[in-house]
Amino acid sequence: MFNYLICIPLFPALGALINGLLGYKFSKRVVHDIAITAIGVSFVLSLKAFFQLLSLPPDQRVVEVILYSWIYSGGISVDVGFLLDPLSAVMLLVVTGVGFLIHIYSTGYMHEDESYWRFFTYLNLFVFAMLLLVMGNNFLMMFVGWEGVGLCSYLLIGFWYDDHANADAGKKAFVVNRVGDFGFILGIFLIIVTFGSLRYLEVFDKATTLLPYGGTLATAITLLLFVGATGKSAQIPLYVWLPDAMAGPTPVSALIHAATMVTAGVYMIARCNVLYSLAPFSLGVVATIGALTAIFAASMGLVQRDIKKVLAYSTISQLGYMFLGVGVAAYSAGIFHLMTHAFFKALLFLGAGSVIHAMGGEQDIMNMGGLRKYIPKTFIVFLIGTLAIAGTPGLSGFFSKDEILWQAFSSPHGHPLLWLIGTVAAGMTSFYMFRLTFLTFFGKERMDEHTKHHIHESPNSMIIPLMILAVLSVIGGYVGVPEALGGSNHFHHFLEPVIKKVGTTQPHHYSHALEYGLMAISVGIAVVGFFIAYTFYIKNPQLPVSLAEKMKGIYTLLYNKYYVDEIYEFIFVKGCKGLGTLLWQKFDVLVIDGIVNGVGAIVQYFGGIFAKIQTGSTQNYAVGILLGVVLIISIFIF
Repeated sequence: MFNYLICIPLFPALGALINGLLGYKFSKRVVHDIAITAIGVSFVLSLKAFFQLLSLPPDQRVVEVILYSWIYSGGISVDVGFLLDPLSAVMLLVVTGVGFLIHIYSTGYMHEDESYWRFFTYLNLFVFAMLLLVMGNNFLMMFVGWEGVGLCSYLLIGFWYDDHANADAGKKAFVVNRVGDFGFILGIFLIIVTFGSLRYLEVFDKATTLLPYGGTLATAITLLLFVGATGKSAQIPLYVWLPDAMAGPTPVSALIHAATMVTAGVYMIARCNVLYSLAPFSLGVVATIGALTAIFAASMGLVQRDIKKVLAYSTISQLGYMFLGVGVAAYSAGIFHLMTHAFFKALLFLGAGSVIHAMGGEQDIMNMGGLRKYIPKTFIVFLIGTLAIAGTPGLSGFFSKDEILWQAFSSPHGHPLLWLIGTVAAGMTSFYMFRLTFLTFFGKERMDEHTKHHIHESPNSMIIPLMILAVLSVIGGYVGVPEALGGSNHFHHFLEPVIKKVGTTQPHHYSHALEYGLMAISVGIAVVGFFIAYTFYIKNPQLPVSLAEKMKGIYTLLYNKYYVDEIYEFIFVKGCKGLGTLLWQKFDVLVIDGIVNGVGAIVQYFGGIFAKIQTGSTQNYAVGILLGVVLIISIFIF
């Protein structure tokens, strides 16, 4: 029934292979037709798999398809197989659906690029790796996809590698992710040692009997896995690569750094919910890091000038929300926000790309203004994305964000302080997003006359995907309307077969009145963020300038991103270089080279002594032979 699952990742792989080998010979039309067809077929098959899964009874919505045995060693067997359940089905639709729209958008955005075929090769290859990550039925398959998206991220961030800054950004992303992946692979090794298997269903079935609740082993496994998640999903302290990743083409930002790759850590924790539910300390760490990242990144987004950098810090902050959700054991709430965020953040990134396209490559919002009359379609869809991410009631972001905030307050693993941090971050999100919208589309036109003369709306290949994402940003949240608002939270019930009940913690029961009150507070704070942005950038544009002068120290600190990059550069980059130089000059030169050169000198010295025996005189050799014979005979006689 589900034997076609292999075709879902196979088609993007074939697209990458064909364009990678022959794309340089093809026309641009052929190149993007191959790439779009590949991802389009995957999307159609993902839809088919989703509806077939939906037709099954809830307790039967876990389907495993084994292709072949991959590795057998030391009694441990690893298969190449796929797992289709509600969680992977949601991820399939997000990856292939949003990916399909971004592929179409890219035909307009990248049309003039000389390496058109290389871009679509990398894009298809990325989708293939991400599909392996979410479809695999074991941790090793996940790890292959995990490393695959890391490689593709490096290739796509540094796509314009002729620019030294772009190449450095790609390397930074690759190196930082390797730090996180070191912890991730240690966690996988610990799973092998503990369970003797890497297959999800087997590991999770054994977990409740082999791992005591709150035990050291469960905590160690989950914390090590989370180290990998902090790298891949850009959380404190490994978030520093994602803002620099904006060096890549804008469609890359939308696909990799908003909708798919950076959500891999959230998916991993939701997939391993049994393990994390057995480790309450790890859940606390995840929730705390998520909440701190949400407000920390939001604070940096308040003052950025680069349109893509603002969205980059917004992505880090929203990922913090997702980790806050899964960290309070509200796994379905975290995945719900993952899905809605994919819609409106892809919309915002692609909308920013449309602005950059119209402005001839300009990305500084201080050089924009008044663009709504030049690019009205882009303005409308961008405004919808802004309203969605700000948590406007009725739009997708409202339902998923408030679900996380409610769970952060009411869950047994939650805490009012976590709710407060998340709520303040929501107000900051509203402010910086409306700041971005007002400075870009409203107010005085600040671009030069040459740029103004060439401003134009994007082609339909870019606008149509934006419109579809705008619709999804509006309606995408209605699959998870909470019971307090008269809904049935279908999304939560759909994921129930994947989320296992573990532990003895009993849920708290609160009235709907409290939920309404907290909902009203979060919406109210978002409205306050809007009015502050309106006052600063529409009603009184000189106010933020004077405020920045009065609070120059805080403004400089935020604008320079707390100098974290400089601190990391000094401690880790220069520190590693300094340590390497020290080891080279002191240990390598003095010890290693000293030993090797010393052995050589000793051999040379004794060689010089014995060389004197080699005179080249036949008489001397004859005497030597004679003495040797006499010595041997003497030994035998005496």
